[in-house]
Amino acid sequence: MKLGRVIGRVVSTVKVESFEGLKLMLVQPLDEKLNNVGNAIVAVDTIQSGVGGLIYYETSREASRILETLMNPCDAAIMGIVDEMDIEQKTNPKLQNPNSKIKNNRQ
Repeated sequence: MKLGRVIGRVVSTVKVESFEGLKLMLVQPLDEKLNNVGNAIVAVDTIQSGVGGLIYYETSREASRILETLMNPCDAAIMGIVDEMDIEQKTNPKLQNPNSKIKNNRQ
């Protein structure tokens, strides 16, 4: 799965049958520090995400599996909404300053 932020909606009045009733959202891929990575993509939204929301998504064949119709042209699909992220910072003890009075307990 990949991280992304919904940055817009894609309006399409005519679409393939397997996409009927689904929203298409514009998603900006992000790295773990929430920095933009690459170009925005269009993703099928089956979870009712909103513009500005932090989400996780999948691409390729895995994305198409979220839809009920087995044979569909889905390249990207929003799988869930991210409520919170906690990234543990691991440090190499060999790189720490031995004279430092601040100790990092997360190793």
